[in-house]
Amino acid sequence: MQDVVVVGSGPNGLAAAVTLARAGLSVTVLEGSERVGGGSASAELTIPGVVHDVCSAVHPMALASEFFRRFELERRIELLVPEISYGHPLDDGRAAIAYRDLERTAAGLAADGETWRRLFAPFARDDGRALSEVMGRPLVRVPRHPLALVRFGLHSLRHGTRLWKDAFETQEAAALLTGVFAHTIQRMPSLGSAAPGLTLAAFAHCGGWPIPRGGSGAIATALADDLVAHGGRIETGVLVRSLDELPPARATILDVTPRAFLRLAADRVRTPRPYRTFRYGNAAAKADFVLSDPVPWRNEELRRAVTVHVGGSRAELAKAEDAVAAGRHARHPYVLTAQPTLLDPGRAPGRHVLWAYTHVPAGSVDDPTEAIVQRIEQYAPGFRDTIVASNGQSAEQLDERNPNDVAGDIASGAVSFGQLIARPTFGPYPWQTPVRGVYLCSASTWPGPGVHGLGGWNAALRALQREFGISARPDLSIGA
Repeated sequence: MQDVVVVGSGPNGLAAAVTLARAGLSVTVLEGSERVGGGSASAELTIPGVVHDVCSAVHPMALASEFFRRFELERRIELLVPEISYGHPLDDGRAAIAYRDLERTAAGLAADGETWRRLFAPFARDDGRALSEVMGRPLVRVPRHPLALVRFGLHSLRHGTRLWKDAFETQEAAALLTGVFAHTIQRMPSLGSAAPGLTLAAFAHCGGWPIPRGGSGAIATALADDLVAHGGRIETGVLVRSLDELPPARATILDVTPRAFLRLAADRVRTPRPYRTFRYGNAAAKADFVLSDPVPWRNEELRRAVTVHVGGSRAELAKAEDAVAAGRHARHPYVLTAQPTLLDPGRAPGRHVLWAYTHVPAGSVDDPTEAIVQRIEQYAPGFRDTIVASNGQSAEQLDERNPNDVAGDIASGAVSFGQLIARPTFGPYPWQTPVRGVYLCSASTWPGPGVHGLGGWNAALRALQREFGISARPDLSIGA
């Protein structure tokens, strides 16, 4: 009998597999598509030889994640950290810039500089370690850093409610932070957007927002290589429709959504309600571009930024996200862009690639390319003229590509406050299911979306303890 079967090879599934293999167990990973990586994959989506990121592109949590620190990801792949973590264009050529250097960021925010510094300095002092450990543990468990948790909670209340209108004096600071909050595809203000948004913004001033050289697929490759080096197996092109199809194993780890879990488990789940009522959010739609030249942002400083949030003022951003939450396409949508070739030109020799998402109602079939081009043109006149090739994907197509992106929900479940506390269930071990020996580890579990491996790592640690009687955490370092 196999010790462990893992279904799904996204970053969480691979993190679980690596952890269990490092504990000396026999591990097999089954992946439905022909390549590993899930949300951390790269491919030629436009012109042969040009590398695009399939889903995730920039990785604020790659340096902060406790799992990746233990795995020593920085020693396995090259993470390129830009000086500018993210930027935000405004009208008349103005822009707000979040540098990795907190003091430099504060200096550029005029009247709000000191407010910004006070907001993020406590989390930046220890390079974000306390915040990352808070992020890695369900709120129902005793926190390792209670002071950091209280401070973070108070800031989330301030910026996740109508109190946010008095938080900043300038349009620049308000838009800069709101652009990060908008990653969550939620109405704003809301606790569900503020808590994750503050986390991402804090990491911008700690390790920064890095990109992997060669594409996000480098992260999945590093995990897969380590798994195989420690005796694990990966089988691609294997679509699992039922737990009954799996080979016998003492533990099964599922990198799938609660909806897929119920389908796989069928009548084995005696208490299905939390999984059946788990809510999925609105969607992203994506366009990848090959460019003859870098994006010609009107603001010169933005031309050095890999990540740019396009959406105008705080009021415009909130209006766009409200429209999506109401089931409508925004007239002036929020667009999240990443231009990795500013640091990694090898992805498109002699050219540039631009990765861009916008937010749309769940299940939208609209190609987002033209809407994205128009929005970028507003702040980068001439952008259209630099486009050599493009590939648009609707929300519906994102779902077809990755079943965990339900109706285009790239977070694998709405990032609401309730589903931050109970993701997908409330308790100290949300990865553990009612089916003995079966665990969930996808982004539908705590701590939620992002390439951090924490869902898989935590699910694996719980399985080790409960199914195998192993309490010690396996050594994940390169030399072990």
